Amino acid sequence: MTTTKSVPKIHHLIDGKSYESKSTEWRDVVNPATQEVVASVPFATQEELDIAVASAKKAFKTWRNVSLSNRMRIMLKFQQLIRDNVGPLAELITREHGKTLPDAEGEISRGLEVVEHACSITSLQLGEIAENAATGVEVFTLMQPIGVGAGITAFNFPVMLPCFMFPMAIVSGNTFILKPSEQDPSSSMLLAELAHQAGLPPGVLNVVHGGPDVANMICDHPDIKAISFIGSTKVGTHIYRRGSEAGKRVQSMMGAKNHCVIMPDANRSQAINNLLGSAFGAAGQRCMANSVTVLVGDAKNWIDEIVQKSAAMKVGPGTDRSADLGPLVNKHAKARALALIDSGVAQGAKLLLDGRKCVVPGYEEGNFIGPTIFSEVKPGMDIYDQEIFAPVLDIVCVDTLDDAIAFINANPNGNGTSIFTSSGWSARKYQNEIDVGQVGINVPIPVPVAYFSFTGSRASKLGDLGPNGKQAISFWTQTKTVTSRWFEEDSQSGGVNTTISLK
Repeated sequence: MTTTKSVPKIHHLIDGKSYESKSTEWRDVVNPATQEVVASVPFATQEELDIAVASAKKAFKTWRNVSLSNRMRIMLKFQQLIRDNVGPLAELITREHGKTLPDAEGEISRGLEVVEHACSITSLQLGEIAENAATGVEVFTLMQPIGVGAGITAFNFPVMLPCFMFPMAIVSGNTFILKPSEQDPSSSMLLAELAHQAGLPPGVLNVVHGGPDVANMICDHPDIKAISFIGSTKVGTHIYRRGSEAGKRVQSMMGAKNHCVIMPDANRSQAINNLLGSAFGAAGQRCMANSVTVLVGDAKNWIDEIVQKSAAMKVGPGTDRSADLGPLVNKHAKARALALIDSGVAQGAKLLLDGRKCVVPGYEEGNFIGPTIFSEVKPGMDIYDQEIFAPVLDIVCVDTLDDAIAFINANPNGNGTSIFTSSGWSARKYQNEIDVGQVGINVPIPVPVAYFSFTGSRASKLGDLGPNGKQAISFWTQTKTVTSRWFEEDSQSGGVNTTISLK
């Protein structure tokens, strides 16, 4: 796109200051409800990334030695600043991503949970000690920061996903390079600015902008020691392999095809309402969206009610607080979703609710698709095999809970799943036998609270450790084990020991 001079430019944030890019490559940031160009974002050059990493590397020398208590106090100030700026953050999310203001505010609250958890660093980053592991010998561990870390985030949570990364990294003593999505970077920038207002020293947190080339430069940079990625499977697999081959520690949380099982004994209204909120909230642009519902036994009789309630949902701009879902993030996302819906029809799925011709008065140019529902969906159909990332719900009917478990476990993804039931036995069977990283029982979006780790299995995750919780501390630190023995001055006890034993 060609950017007009009147459009504000977004800058990098390097060494605690706004850094104006010299790049010749810029991208327009577009309001998806109106197609208005609201900002212009640069794609960082190699030199600009090098400057950011050099700043982070320099800051690490002193930041790593800042006391846990002082790091905690910065996090305490940061969480209060986020609370004070929920309105401005949500407005930026809505303007550039398109999700409704209530949904944007909900995103901020989930990110805030991680910052609050980071305030517990004084008890999280504790090692272990064994006194008298041998006579007069102590063995203890230190959990030390690893150096310069980096985060690469997807567009769908421009505040929450950065919060899944840099707060835990920097509170553990690391410094950080954040590359937010180039599609909606302004809220990520405000978040980083608030972190500096909280007292972060220059260089501890840096932000550079760009697309795939910048992500590759981050993977290749020799001074970046660890990378956290959250996004699509294709990109995540590439980041994991490229970063790992460059000798980095990498966690990659990737794509999904989440299933919601509804048992016939479930609370009918609660199950349906929660399903639709999960499937269509944020216009289906959540990695944790339940985009497939598996109706067990007589629950298949609820299809008509699912369709009727879906048809009554309101589509509108994110600024309309009465809207249930807003637009997709860009024209390409809409075109891809429409093509997949067309393929569903062509491949034999039954289209029960068609949102392809959705038009919002006054926002005719917006990237809107209404709630769309298919039944008689089978593996092998594009609408089932691919993550659509749009307000499209697939319905599958099976006879038993065993059938549902087998069906879901046959899917290559293992990000999240939910079951709605009144039976404790069914819930326990499901949680034990399902091969999915995050399970909700009568909970539609099973993202755990921040003091538990965000997980995944199979094609939804690469790397042993996930964001948040104890795993985040393990990911952003390295263990140093110290074995020590002290002698009295001028002690003559003992002789030469040529074995490796400690006595």
